[in-house]
Amino acid sequence: MISDYLSPLWISLKTVLLTTVITFILGIAAARWMSRYTGKLKPFIDGAFILPLVLPPTVVGFGLLLLLGKHGWIGHPLSLIGTTIVFSWPATVISAAVMAFPLMYMTTRGAFEQVDTNVEDAARTLGASEWRVLYSVTLPMAWPGVAAGTILSFARSLGEFGATLMLAGNIPGKTTTIPVAIYFAIQAGDMKQAVYLMAIVLCIAFVSLAALAYLKKPKARMRSLPVNLVPNDLLYTTGKKDKTA
Repeated sequence: MISDYLSPLWISLKTVLLTTVITFILGIAAARWMSRYTGKLKPFIDGAFILPLVLPPTVVGFGLLLLLGKHGWIGHPLSLIGTTIVFSWPATVISAAVMAFPLMYMTTRGAFEQVDTNVEDAARTLGASEWRVLYSVTLPMAWPGVAAGTILSFARSLGEFGATLMLAGNIPGKTTTIPVAIYFAIQAGDMKQAVYLMAIVLCIAFVSLAALAYLKKPKARMRSLPVNLVPNDLLYTTGKKDKTA
């Protein structure tokens, strides 16, 4: 039936889109903080952020299950108010976000560390707040790396299987993403469905990688930009103040 193909596709797409938004926000926040943080705990915090990248997905999923299960540190208080995360659609988002976050974080942190701090300091001297510096100076200069991290996290969350199966399970129409559907289709001997779903994943992944390759050209042009990237409105405001004085 056509629903056998559309249901996993729809669940995967809405999971991936929400996961990408979450990792985009959290990845930028964590990368911004770590690119400026110089404390003694930096290696340990950095390692904790990257840890899901090197652990087997089933280990990450089992850890999330212990944390979010009925007797877990987070799951138990939630169960007291009638909320259950395990074997629900939010579980697919959480597992995919945890697995995709390290890619967004590492790529964005590397891009932030390449930004010339003198340009950021110049914006601050002109009266820009830290938020203004971030979205007017830092993000535009680091955008190719940020966009690359977003695409990588999107592709990683699309292919997430192990952690999702551990935490969300396989509930048709609810938590069955494309990778999970492919696995159980093969187990059931339905090779036709597995091949169709595999083709869908290959197409989406190919488009994502093509977009990532395209970003190399803007990145090269970004290196040739002049150093004076302070927003014009800040320069205008400062010049206006000087004339008034």
